[in-house]
Amino acid sequence: MSELVSARIRDHAGKLGLNHLIETVDQLTTRAETEQLSYLEFLDQVLEEELGLRESRRFRNALKLSGLPHHKTLEQFDFAFQPDLDPRKIKDLATLEFIDRRSNITLLGPPGVGKTMIAVALAVAACQAGYSIYFTSLDDLVRRLRAAEATGRFNRQLAAYLRPAVLVVDEVGYLPLDRAEANMVFQLVSRRYERGSMIITSNKSFAEWGSVLGDDVLATAILDRLLHHCDVISINGPSYRLKDRLALVTGGEAMT
Repeated sequence: MSELVSARIRDHAGKLGLNHLIETVDQLTTRAETEQLSYLEFLDQVLEEELGLRESRRFRNALKLSGLPHHKTLEQFDFAFQPDLDPRKIKDLATLEFIDRRSNITLLGPPGVGKTMIAVALAVAACQAGYSIYFTSLDDLVRRLRAAEATGRFNRQLAAYLRPAVLVVDEVGYLPLDRAEANMVFQLVSRRYERGSMIITSNKSFAEWGSVLGDDVLATAILDRLLHHCDVISINGPSYRLKDRLALVTGGEAMT
């Protein structure tokens, strides 16, 4: 390829925002000549690389803005440590059909059993598939809504929680709410009902949500909307966080 044509391609690519092509046009054409690619195959290769780069950049940026505490995937979850948890069920949820159905997922169980890790892994999968996601603890969500209400920005802050295709609300039940805060949660769940998916983690059974939310009537109204279209996963195994420490202790005892 002549230098004139190469320069013209770079100029056109720059105007079209195809920055990767600007840097790799020579390598791509050399590869096409070596592999004797057809015109269509060469064009397909150029577009595939450009799209792949953009998707990778979008994915990284979306993860940065997601609020996720980490970016672990389901492949990193040790299902063998939780034998009562059906991996097929979790992997079925990872197909992300629940998002298209605007359905919810609730993960219940005591602290440390892996609820948050599974919630995060599903959110990462959703992000990778191009869905918008956001992660927050219930305590942080309520704190932000309260602060927004005090400055007349409540509706704007609520809208921010309505925007993502998947909203992960972690640690429901760790701290009790007063009635005003519970009403804010009701408004969120009610507004997202059948419009966007939520993934909830809680260390409390649904029967205990009345005491957590400080109002049995509000708790019932929230659960009515949350559970109408919802997959409920209960995890009752040992602490996932302590598994490596327990393995060290067990190994140490075996050596003594």
